[in-house]
Amino acid sequence: MRTPRQAARTVVLAPDGAVFLLRSDNVEVGVHWAPPGGGMKPGETPDQAARRELAEETGWQDLAPGVLLCTWEHDFTWHGTPVRQHEHVYLTRGPHRAPIGDLSEAHQTDRILGWSWWTEPELTAPDADALWPPQLPTLLAAARQQWPTGTAPVHLGYIPNRS
Repeated sequence: MRTPRQAARTVVLAPDGAVFLLRSDNVEVGVHWAPPGGGMKPGETPDQAARRELAEETGWQDLAPGVLLCTWEHDFTWHGTPVRQHEHVYLTRGPHRAPIGDLSEAHQTDRILGWSWWTEPELTAPDADALWPPQLPTLLAAARQQWPTGTAPVHLGYIPNRS
């Protein structure tokens, strides 16, 4: 039995088209890349959680979640608890820059190993590490064509971990 968990993430798209992602490790899923984000606190909206998580994991206080890119559900183990996580993934524009401040404690707690700006060809390379959500390159390609309004949010449903 998995515990339900609500979460929110923010995909940051730089003016040059690069996408900011965090490299994380999870005992169940393994190493993967995902936009900054995490679990919602009681009483938070997905937008509020996305904003808080973005600041906690990058130090960026000046960015806000933009259009809702997608929602999806997936399973993993969070600090020893098997969860089924429902995520809201937002898209926003931001400068191509490094995280700000000492984020080592937050990164250690969340098993964040590093960060990188990914180009579109890197995202779509067949040998790319696992992405959360796995359809991120396709979703971004569609959203780039519709910016600034973005496409209607895509509801991906439940996606099992890749084996």
